[in-house]
Amino acid sequence: MTKEADAGTRVDEARAWDARLGWAFGLIADDPAERAAALVRLADARRNVLDALNRFNESWRSTSLLGGHEQRQDAAFRQAHERYVEAATHLLPDALWNRPYGDIRAWAGLPYALLFLEWEARYPQAWTRHAKKWGTKESLLRNVAVADHDEAVRAKLTDLVEIVVQRPYRCKDREYLRVARAVDSEDLRGRLETAARSDNPWARRHAGYVLRLLDRPDVPNTVHVWQNWIAAEAGRETGELAR
Repeated sequence: MTKEADAGTRVDEARAWDARLGWAFGLIADDPAERAAALVRLADARRNVLDALNRFNESWRSTSLLGGHEQRQDAAFRQAHERYVEAATHLLPDALWNRPYGDIRAWAGLPYALLFLEWEARYPQAWTRHAKKWGTKESLLRNVAVADHDEAVRAKLTDLVEIVVQRPYRCKDREYLRVARAVDSEDLRGRLETAARSDNPWARRHAGYVLRLLDRPDVPNTVHVWQNWIAAEAGRETGELAR
């Protein structure tokens, strides 16, 4: 495939994603009314997926006696499965699952992966109520933690690290260290240093942890290392208060 053809394919794929899920950017809008409207669209999409899944399950039960190969070749069974797969491409986070193997930086779904992470970062209660998938959050953070993103993606990931270190810890937030290491910069470190000097105890601890491990790339980002850091920081703060 020529570079021109490859670029054209990527544009077509990006347009297809936007046609299916462009409304989802309303989930992170500043306007509460726009967010509410996006949640309605999300609920509609989820109902469509559940309906397609139920129809697929019915087809699976009705053809189960055919045997594996014959069942997969059954026209009604295949059609039900295709409809379920198609419905899932209109819903977050389902559309982000089963990403094609390859460079995530070239994936047309990357803007929507970032959207899903930003939704959890900015509106955690709504995310938890309507789309809680900790495993998806974890896998996306690990996947996007690569070097050489374009400037817009680097800026978005930098913003997300800054947001997350300033809030009480949520499940899988520790994975943001991978992202910080991938997009390390003077700008990011400046934001983290500001957070580490703030009056917010969570920001001081989390930002301090990220800064410490940015300077120590050989130190693994394990639960043990994280817990030891939190315990040490809590002890230090208690000691300062007791003086």
